Amino acid sequence: MQILSHFSSKASLSLLPLPRLSLSTALYFRRRPSKFQFCPSKHFQFPRLPLLVCNLSSGTSQQVPMDSPPSEATLSVDSLTHDLQNQKLTSDGHDQMNNKSENNGVNNTHAVRLKLEDLNWDNTFVRELPGDPRTDTIPREVLHACYTNVSPSAEVENPQLVAWSESVSKLLELDPEEFGRPDFPLLFSGASPLVGSLPYAQCYGGHQFGMWAGQLGDGRAITLGEVLNSKSERWELQLKGAGKTPYSRFADGLAVLRSSIREFLCSEAMHNLGIPTTRALCLVTTGKLVTRDMFYDGNPKEEPGAIVCRVSPSFLRFGSYQIHASREKEDLAIVRTLADYAIRHHFPHIENMSRSESLSFNTGNEEHSIVDLTSNKYAAWAVEAAERTASLVAKWQGVGFTHGVLNTDNMSILGLTIDYGPFGFLDAFDPSYTPNTTDLPGRRYCFANQPDIGLWNIAQFTRTLSAAQLIDDKEANYAMERYGTRFMDDYQAIMTKKLGLPKYIKQLISKLLNNMAVDKVDYTNFFRLLSNIKADPSIPEEELLNPLKAVLLDIGQERKEAWISWVKIYIEELAASGIPDEERKASMNAVNPKYILRNYLCQSAIDAAEQGDFGEVQRVLKVMERPYDEQPGMEKYARLPPAWAYRPGVCMLSCSS
Repeated sequence: MQILSHFSSKASLSLLPLPRLSLSTALYFRRRPSKFQFCPSKHFQFPRLPLLVCNLSSGTSQQVPMDSPPSEATLSVDSLTHDLQNQKLTSDGHDQMNNKSENNGVNNTHAVRLKLEDLNWDNTFVRELPGDPRTDTIPREVLHACYTNVSPSAEVENPQLVAWSESVSKLLELDPEEFGRPDFPLLFSGASPLVGSLPYAQCYGGHQFGMWAGQLGDGRAITLGEVLNSKSERWELQLKGAGKTPYSRFADGLAVLRSSIREFLCSEAMHNLGIPTTRALCLVTTGKLVTRDMFYDGNPKEEPGAIVCRVSPSFLRFGSYQIHASREKEDLAIVRTLADYAIRHHFPHIENMSRSESLSFNTGNEEHSIVDLTSNKYAAWAVEAAERTASLVAKWQGVGFTHGVLNTDNMSILGLTIDYGPFGFLDAFDPSYTPNTTDLPGRRYCFANQPDIGLWNIAQFTRTLSAAQLIDDKEANYAMERYGTRFMDDYQAIMTKKLGLPKYIKQLISKLLNNMAVDKVDYTNFFRLLSNIKADPSIPEEELLNPLKAVLLDIGQERKEAWISWVKIYIEELAASGIPDEERKASMNAVNPKYILRNYLCQSAIDAAEQGDFGEVQRVLKVMERPYDEQPGMEKYARLPPAWAYRPGVCMLSCSS
């Protein structure tokens, strides 16, 4: 799909070409058979994902087909993942992260309630993978190892608990009374060790803004270990901002309250929106100040320090594999070891896949173009990672979320949203929006480019597996093809539901998004109000826009006529569907949130917290637990951003934290 293209010139979008993908034909990519390549060659071309092109240079919109239908030769939407997961023996990490917080698989009547000392630690990462023989935190290149054993070292002085997530505590089966322990802030600032933990920092590399950056690693995140709950679900606990590691380079290994509040709140908000994500158990202040130059303009200032406890089945990233492939020689074997580890613990349905099940697919008309996923578990794994990533990005596009820093070291192998830095939700619909000041002016990671970047990152991941001789070219190509097909299928389904339609109507949705871009319509509020339109073709023309008047602000007569024209066609489709208005409204409100974590809401909570008032953090957390509900009395959290929200440091941020 050609996804939401730039508003400005395409010149110098990034140092490397963006990925291109045609979803109506099989994908073929030229690659060298064994040599790990850090960057694509000039001949490495991606067909582009067609979705929407907005041309505002003349003040008018130019409609382009929203996308192409999937090729008849490709698989159905979920066939591959469904076939694989039919054979699985236990739930995987992606399923764990998708459990709704109100359920979480925990029966509240007979819920297990553990003290911190009773957590069941099972530290497989350090037990089964090669580690660094050194335990010091001197910045250095760490070779032949997946991790370094290090302990939290951030200085604390009277640390305080800012907030905690009840739903994450249920995942860990942790007694809520534990959060009131006097020593809780000490334990989750790393000042006191948790019994059973075995802390380490992970080694990984990655492409940053399209360029190979070499070794990166956990520069300020220290994983405490893995906790197994009574359902044998595995959860890694990680303290972000806990001090220096060998991967800190020239940084201090610390985090500030500002960025920690944003990560804590967004982790939980995304989960409650139904988007796969890492989670956050709690947030504590350190009681110490940290120096940060927020805008990289030579004006550093002291800010309150903080530590957030992140929770995920795994924090493995694409870059966890890239670093070892880039070093070649004996380190190539670590790619296989790490792949085996991931499949064994997080994709057990692939590990236990039966060859009696037919999972063979034709990737083209050429001879020997059959891909048999049952004969190579690494190929099946690559395909599932690609599909999970595609599905994740489709969900981002549906809710208007922009990650901001889609480097390969920020891509989870589980298809989770990971590493919340300068993220942002769309306010006014602008496909070229990027929340990251570092991403200007190229806007490589803008909202429009996210599906293409997801494919580009999958290409780097499959190259890594190819370099380690885990998959061949056909299997790598097939994984990328599945990314494109899965993204298109999921995105079309999401947009169809957002409009309350029984089927996807390409031209109708394309015209809508163009109209929204031209008039800078608020993305979230528009779709929420759209459910108020009645399927009644007899409504007088002058009343057609009444349900949308709160979001169609300051539009002239020409634009008003454009919107009336669109609404008329939309009403015709609604009437033809035969779905009762109230039934459609309920279904639309179930997929179009009323509340999203707008940057100004984060900033209001940050401003109060920096003055010692943590109440607003807790209130925002509570509202974001039910984003699809009306929540009478909470309407102020659904308001458009105030004027002050457009100041630097609120609407756009740097990576400084």
